[in-house]
Amino acid sequence: MEKTHGKVWWSELMTRDVDAAIAYYKDTCGWTVDAMPMGDGTTYWVCSNDGAPTAGIMDMAGLPGTKDMPPHWFTYLAVDDVEAATEATVAAGGQVIRPPFEVPNTGLIALVTDPTGAAVGLMTPAPHTN
Repeated sequence: MEKTHGKVWWSELMTRDVDAAIAYYKDTCGWTVDAMPMGDGTTYWVCSNDGAPTAGIMDMAGLPGTKDMPPHWFTYLAVDDVEAATEATVAAGGQVIRPPFEVPNTGLIALVTDPTGAAVGLMTPAPHTN
């Protein structure tokens, strides 16, 4: 099994103009973009490069706490144990934004800030995503 701990696992664009973002990344990067309906009625967009999932695009309009936040890329780092990594983050002076939560078929994710205040996602990927 491939070692995943410490790898940049996923990047996600948070934007209010999904159509413009999709057009830009299709044109600039040659990505294909597929809709993935979510259980809450929203759509998540999966970007692929040469058939391999590369990144996601998410509409941040209406998401709690994002009203004054500019569009941005958000990074998720793979860790062997997201709960232990979350505890280590707090011990190092970081903060927990959202404690570990399960995303079906994706993995266990926590949103944290590192000791410098930079937000990052920590995740233990689901076994089939390795």
